[in-house]
Amino acid sequence: MTHGAARREDGPGGSAETVDDGLRGTRPLWRQRDFGIFWAAQTLSVLGDSFALIALPLLVLDATGSLARMGLLTAVGGAAAVVAAVFAGAVVDRVDRRRLLIACDLLRMGLYGAVPLVWLFGPQIWLLYVVLPLCEAVGMLFAVGYVTVVRGLVGTERLTEANGRLNATAAAAGVLGPLCAGLVAAWSGPAAAVGVDAASFGVSATCLWFVRFRRRAPDEQPGERTGLWRDLRTGVTFLHGHPVLRSLTVLLFVFSFLTLGIHDLVIYHLKHDLGHDDGTVGTVMAAGALGTVTGALLVARIRRRLGFGPTWTGSVAGCGLAFAGLGWARDVPVVAALSAAFLACAAVGGTCSLSLRQEVTPEHLLGRVTSAFWTLHYAAAPIGAAVLTWAAEEQGTTPVALAAGAACVLLAVAALFTPVRGAGRTVSR
Repeated sequence: MTHGAARREDGPGGSAETVDDGLRGTRPLWRQRDFGIFWAAQTLSVLGDSFALIALPLLVLDATGSLARMGLLTAVGGAAAVVAAVFAGAVVDRVDRRRLLIACDLLRMGLYGAVPLVWLFGPQIWLLYVVLPLCEAVGMLFAVGYVTVVRGLVGTERLTEANGRLNATAAAAGVLGPLCAGLVAAWSGPAAAVGVDAASFGVSATCLWFVRFRRRAPDEQPGERTGLWRDLRTGVTFLHGHPVLRSLTVLLFVFSFLTLGIHDLVIYHLKHDLGHDDGTVGTVMAAGALGTVTGALLVARIRRRLGFGPTWTGSVAGCGLAFAGLGWARDVPVVAALSAAFLACAAVGGTCSLSLRQEVTPEHLLGRVTSAFWTLHYAAAPIGAAVLTWAAEEQGTTPVALAAGAACVLLAVAALFTPVRGAGRTVSR
């Protein structure tokens, strides 16, 4: 993004004012009004979302006792996100992004809010297979929009720093969220924890109402309207033409297949294999989230020092080693430590990948490129989650975790033979 004056929407009224991007670029991120409100909104949303991360699998496990049913719910939600990703970029590139983000939060508030209300009359597992896919589809639309607005809030040079801060505070909220979710689930049931998630989306929507997003310049506006498949092909063409993004898309396709079901695996391992309660699950997930905080805070420094290639490849290898050890762990502190290691490495790799894509993609294509990337990235992940959890229920968590972790390490080795290896240092801070 260039320095100078930019047109930005002014709060709830939607009027515009001129903001000096030069001054904005020199102020610390926490002193930038619009980024600060946006930052707070996402932190609150993740705080609530971490309740659902634990509560929804627990609702299924308590009612059915089946890891495979947990994995199926994850797979159905993931499939809905993949389908939504096909058209999300085209929508985001054409509509008012602020209003879109607010609408997505309000929709998820209503959908998740239905769960505790229905549960007052007794468990209805079928409802989860309706609510979660819809929420995942809306969440994908939100996520693509989220990616496209960060650069406009902070500028290109501070993308890695901003993404790291967003991920760090979201993960900090994720430390408290699982802990509280476990306590709420143990005290009043998992359905009540889902209600907290619903309320968090309402608070997030209120915060976003007061954020002024930069208006797109005339040369950043999309061209003539085209079909969804043509929009997706536009994004795919850009990814294919960029050697590093092309390689990342293929590598992350495999990585997501291997790892989407890891949370279900950890929850099942703690409750079924080790015999612990919901409170312990929440404590372990909270401790694991500390890893995300650490990784998100360190990613900008690591990337400056090592460059993109070594940072991303090392993070995938670290994820694999941690995953391989999870199935062997029999002590709760060890499970928590390995979960933290996995999430720390995932935060480093994910933030690097996101920042690179934001840096190299033209503004008017960012939604469609993000949409295409995530469509391809997650295309096989739902199948992977179902296969992983089914295999763990049939064969045990130990051999399945070892096999998936080893495959992740091999994936990092494979990255050394792609353009990812040579991707060097960037100017992002």
